[in-house]
Amino acid sequence: MRIYLILLYLALTTMSLAQADTIIALPNAHAHNDYEHKKPLFDALSNGFTSLEADVHLINGNLYVAHDPPKDLAKTPTLQSLYLEPLYRWIAEHDGRVYANYEAPIFLMIDIKTKAEPTYEVLKKTLAPFEKMLWHVENGKVKPGPVRVFLSGNRPIAMVQEEKKQLAGIDGRPKDIGKGYSADFMPVISDNYRRHLSWRGKKEGPKIEEYDQLKAWIEEAHREGKLVRLWASPENEAVWIKLRELGVDLLNTDHLSDLKNFLLNEAKK
Repeated sequence: MRIYLILLYLALTTMSLAQADTIIALPNAHAHNDYEHKKPLFDALSNGFTSLEADVHLINGNLYVAHDPPKDLAKTPTLQSLYLEPLYRWIAEHDGRVYANYEAPIFLMIDIKTKAEPTYEVLKKTLAPFEKMLWHVENGKVKPGPVRVFLSGNRPIAMVQEEKKQLAGIDGRPKDIGKGYSADFMPVISDNYRRHLSWRGKKEGPKIEEYDQLKAWIEEAHREGKLVRLWASPENEAVWIKLRELGVDLLNTDHLSDLKNFLLNEAKK
């Protein structure tokens, strides 16, 4: 694992020397299951993504990054080795930012696959040494930082609410809109694309009633200052165009370069 971390860090360093100052940050790009890419974190950073997704499993007191429960822990990276330590070094070497021309924090969405409460207890301790880089809330006041963590999957909502120092926020759901959760606590509202649109990006556009219903709750989320993400959305430009039209803030993708090119081309229009 230590060798893997060193190799990843060397890759990040190489990119920092050649590309870091020229990377264009993409505020609408979310790297779905980022850890499954050839170079986790590195591929997303090199493409300018501002939102990353990591699934974690609590096993033997450690947080392992994997979609399914890992069978070989020796070959499975931890959240600390795959994301937190490389990000901390990257930011330290780049004047306290992830991207040179991007002042907002990037998102690190941690999808909890094991039981919410015990996983969160370990996660708090894991995040604590990296507090300086984390956007967080302490005694009701925002403490800025270049990385903003929020928790999805099995969400420990009540536990996070009770914390005086909240190093992580919560990934919301449409049913959470109107419940009084602040955008500081719940920065994003996420849901399954298929619960709202049956359209797959071919032939005519989405059904009018589906479109209108989706647009209505997206606007409600925006009134609360929250961003919107739809997972399991079709991976094609027709759908991306329609989602942007609807106001979806974070486009969910496994195809990093395709979404990057789409967003850059859209920005030119």
